[in-house]
Amino acid sequence: MEQSKLDRINELARLSKTRELTADEKEEQQRLRKEYVMLVHNNLRGQLESLKIQNPDGSVVRVKDRRKKH
Repeated sequence: MEQSKLDRINELARLSKTRELTADEKEEQQRLRKEYVMLVHNNLRGQLESLKIQNPDGSVVRVKDRRKKH
């Protein structure tokens, strides 16, 4: 996510502590937060799916492949 969008999320959060946000600001805040959460979620999913698990028998299985079986 672009730094300018992160800065705007923080700016809106600070503003909301000092005054009521306008309807447009609330909508913008929700949109930016949703985009941020999606990016974090996708990043975490990618990291988790690249992990490998070693089974007790010594075989190694990617988490992504293991998920499909269960």
